[in-house]
Order: sequence, then structure tokens, then C-alpha cells
Amino acid sequence: MTTKVAVVGATGTMGRLASQIIDAADDLELVAQIGSKGELSQMLGADVALDVTLPAVSPGVVEYALSQGINVVVGTSGWSNQRITTLERSIRDNPDAGVLIIPNFSMGSVLATSFAALAARFFDSIEIIEAHHLGKSDSPSGTAVRTAELIGVARAELGPVIAPHADQRARGQQVSSVPIHSLRMQGVVAKQDVIFGGTGEVLTISHDTLAPSAYESGILLALRAARDARGVVVGLDKLLDLGSHAE
Repeated sequence: MTTKVAVVGATGTMGRLASQIIDAADDLELVAQIGSKGELSQMLGADVALDVTLPAVSPGVVEYALSQGINVVVGTSGWSNQRITTLERSIRDNPDAGVLIIPNFSMGSVLATSFAALAARFFDSIEIIEAHHLGKSDSPSGTAVRTAELIGVARAELGPVIAPHADQRARGQQVSSVPIHSLRMQGVVAKQDVIFGGTGEVLTISHDTLAPSAYESGILLALRAARDARGVVVGLDKLLDLGSHAE
């Protein structure tokens, strides 16, 4: 069965990449390419909408798609726990609706985040440094926020991490008690280091995205799962079945 896909945010880097991937897949059909300011009615007739727009635009895309009976894959940053909870409430009475929220389509990044959540139970001093290209409009990144949130879940019975002088601006933004430091600079696609400090040792879980092609397999996995998705599913790890420590 061919899944018809509408890409919203199609003029951006991720939108162009996704459009090429969909075009090349035998089981997917690209039926609409819509800019972030484009007319959303162009997605009518699609089975799935892929949202790769902007944090301020994304909720409206999701709301419109669901109102038209179209499931959504969200590849846009800015979906905090609070925003996700609001979305879950809004579709509670619609058992046929499905939204996949994917902070990062890279398989390696998803695995690194899962490993970080596993390690979080064994270290009390944890910080994240993430770097992205100059054009990334939000910070911290959705991947860093997701990583910190999963660290918080893993440490639910242990309490917050050790983060001295958190009131100082240079100490980064805290998410689930974990300081996150964001870099936006030339020469970088995406990079994240989760640093764990222990007695007499330091563990670093590092992931580098070297080219946008790293996202291809994750985009395909999400789009193929989206048509039959129900409810709100957060993270590519849910589709990879990485185990309970990833959530």
C-alpha cells in the first residue's frame, strides 16, 4: 500500500531532503510540498503530513492536519512536555488520530540518547553540550531537551543532578535539572556530548552528525509508521523498541 505524504516546510533543508527521500521510495508518494507560510489546504488527500517547519508554526500544522483526519510526523523542535501534554488532551476523544513527534531522525543520535538515559542512574553530575549550524533557530535543541528529560525520568527516584551555581547565566539552561549549553557556529551540522562526572572518572557519550544523509533512515521509519499510529508517540526510540530505560 502506498502512503501519500505532504511535506510542510518543504523549502527548508530538512523539507528538501525529505521530499527527495519520499520521491525515491516505492511505498511513499509525495503529493504536496508546502512552505512554512503556505496554504495548509494543499495537504488534503494525504495520508500523512510531515511537519518540518518552525517552532511557532508547527502547532498550527498539527492542529490542521488532525482536523482533516491526517496523521502527522513532527520533525520540528519546540515540542516541550507541556505542549505534548496539551496535544494528548486535545486528541483524547479521537481514537483514530496519530502524531509521531521525532526530536531527531538520526539513528545514532537516538541510540546515544538512550545510552545517556541508561548511564544517568550511575552518575550525579551530568551536563549536555550541543552544537548546531548557524541557521538553527532554537536553543537548546529538541534533541538536548529530549535527552535531559529522559535523564530526569531515569533519575526519578534519585533526585536532581548536581548542578552548582545554576543561577549564573554561563551555566546554561536547566532542563529536568540538567544544564544544557548550546553552540551555534559555522562548520557544524549537529553534535551533542552528554558528560557524566563521577569519582575519579568522566564518561562522555558523544554523537556527531556529519551530513544530512544521517536522517534518511529515520525519516523513512517514521513516515512508514505514521499512517497506522494512534495517540501521541514521542521519539524514534519508540519505533526502534530500545527498552524501558529510553522512556
